[in-house]
Amino acid sequence: MATLGMTVAAVFSFTACSEDSNGGSSSTDPDVTIVDGVAQSAGILFNEGTQIGNGDQNFVFTGKQTIKKGTYTLKGWVYVAKDAELTIEPGTIIKGDKASKAALIVEPGGKAIMEGTASAPIVMTSAQPAGSRKPGDWGGLIVCGNAKNNQTEMQIEGGPRTKHGGNNDADNSGIYRYIRIEFAGAPFQEDQEINGFTIGSVGNATAIDHIQVSYSNDDSYEWFGGTVNAKYLIAYKGWDDDFDTDNGFSGTVQFGLSVRDPHIADQSQSNGFESDNCADGAAVAPYTTALFSNMTFVGPATEKNISEGFQNNSSYINAGGLYPNNNSKLGLFQAAMQIRRSSRLNCINSVAVGFPIGLIIDGDKGNTVESAKNGMLKLQNLIFAGMTALGSDNNKKYEDQYYDKTTGQYDPSRVSYSHEFFMAQTGNQVMTENQLALSDPANVGQNYCPAANSPLLSGASFNGITSLFLNKVSYIGAFGGNTDNWMSGWTNFDPQNTVY
Repeated sequence: MATLGMTVAAVFSFTACSEDSNGGSSSTDPDVTIVDGVAQSAGILFNEGTQIGNGDQNFVFTGKQTIKKGTYTLKGWVYVAKDAELTIEPGTIIKGDKASKAALIVEPGGKAIMEGTASAPIVMTSAQPAGSRKPGDWGGLIVCGNAKNNQTEMQIEGGPRTKHGGNNDADNSGIYRYIRIEFAGAPFQEDQEINGFTIGSVGNATAIDHIQVSYSNDDSYEWFGGTVNAKYLIAYKGWDDDFDTDNGFSGTVQFGLSVRDPHIADQSQSNGFESDNCADGAAVAPYTTALFSNMTFVGPATEKNISEGFQNNSSYINAGGLYPNNNSKLGLFQAAMQIRRSSRLNCINSVAVGFPIGLIIDGDKGNTVESAKNGMLKLQNLIFAGMTALGSDNNKKYEDQYYDKTTGQYDPSRVSYSHEFFMAQTGNQVMTENQLALSDPANVGQNYCPAANSPLLSGASFNGITSLFLNKVSYIGAFGGNTDNWMSGWTNFDPQNTVY
């Protein structure tokens, strides 16, 4: 990270109309100071006030400014630096530039106030025209803070300069509410994609709710450490994992929906949850102990998709017209939940349907299996439906067979430990898709709530859960019936054809 107090190398002024820190306007673009090759400015709007950032991949915003409701193009990597504050008004549309792999990056100590509303969400989408958008058209939204992770100070994933992590679990990185993030995930380098929404060491004074990430070219959401809580999250037809947790993330997430496109999966095998403590599986604190409740996972192998020919192979999973031609590699679908590398992830009161595998408690690296045996994973009141295999004990192993880690051998006469663990937990059930009685599992853009006769409408339990963040609802999954569709008004399940 460049030092802000270094000698000024150059100062440039541009002629345009932009807003000052009080939300007014000025006759010129903001002054940009070049310090050690890094462009810095107390203003953020360029090109007659229509462009956020100057197109540089090292543009650092250092001021306080409000972006009024309107339509803007985000160009380059725009950093909201320590002590800076960017407010974006409800109803604003921000189009990410493809050529510059545009991304908005909130650094530790900086804040973004992105508080949309149900009737006027903030939209961050592709700058490509309707009908021509693809995953990875631009970078994405990255928010970093000073809360704890288990690697002390970490470089954020995807290429930006930003490091995150500290000792302030109550850190505040701003407000993120009623936001849509569409077609993000541009690769900085091969296999170095930015996620749709990346959350690094963000503290629990930050507000995150009502977010929809659609057609991300990597994970829809990924947390690296931190304590932030979140509600009402949608992961729609992403490339890799829907909800990825790493490096000691310990927040609480309630009410989430993930939906897979049956033609799109990543080379690393796509999951609903993927959870690690750290990359090498080391038993380091703080552990990944996040709690998810009231999640609904809709996999690729729903009955409708199977009737239309779904197969979990490379012939079928070809991305169709959504292939981005940016070196992203396709693979197969894997599990609703993969917990590995010493993670102690918890999930309760949730439902998953239509994955090749229900649960993988992966013991290849670290002590996740031992933690499960010692009661450190709470996977309770879960319903799995339409799984080809209820469990597997290893990554990319699609047979439900017990794996003996000491011998490296599988026992085909015994179901996997993951299967045994799932069935032994309080309240867990296996059903068929029809038994779930979902209103419209094939068309998520419409009312996606349990029908009146659905078993999902009861059975939730919060016994032993102390989090004050949770709503103690009675139902399993993300929705409590036809009157509880919290997606109404602000979501968009056809961003490809929306004219912005």
